[in-house]
Amino acid sequence: MGDLAEGVAAARACTLCADHLPLGPRPVLRARPSARLLIIGQAPGTKVHASGIPWTDPSGDRLRAWLAMDRDTFYDEDRVAIIPMGFCYPGRLPRGGDAPPRPECAPRWHPPLLAALPNIRLTLLVGQYAQARYLARRRAATLGETVRAFAAHLDDGLLPLPHPSWRNTAWLKKNPWFEADLLPVLRARVAAVMAREPRPS
Repeated sequence: MGDLAEGVAAARACTLCADHLPLGPRPVLRARPSARLLIIGQAPGTKVHASGIPWTDPSGDRLRAWLAMDRDTFYDEDRVAIIPMGFCYPGRLPRGGDAPPRPECAPRWHPPLLAALPNIRLTLLVGQYAQARYLARRRAATLGETVRAFAAHLDDGLLPLPHPSWRNTAWLKKNPWFEADLLPVLRARVAAVMAREPRPS
């Protein structure tokens, strides 16, 4: 595929599943070789589709609060790569909520893009789709159990998180360990990764 910039440009021009996208293709991702933190979320919502910038919605505000990270740092492409499971808005489910990421996207684009990110020290797996792909059989029976077992994956540079959607507010209230036990570790790991100089590419 060549260098990462060429890969990102190719991904942004992708129309692989255009026939299935209600708003048409508009791939949203960000990555540079020097990035140290990788965020793998679900897929853009309508606000992100409109802006073309990842996490420009209330879920992004909550995610940045979890990370204790300001917007300028979050959108510093030299340090933070954002490569979701699906790059385009997938539409809505009949009963409400966004549809799952298109299944064509991650198998086509993740391997070459992630291979061109040599300096990643921590990958945040935000939501069940990212966890299904990157934890596979190491996932627990539920997302909550997977997230609660976050320490088991830290040595691999992985940290599972629930999606920061408002739909998970009740779950967060029922699971105070998330704020008490996980968030301090998350913030410390992120701060350490962001402060570290990347190794030469």
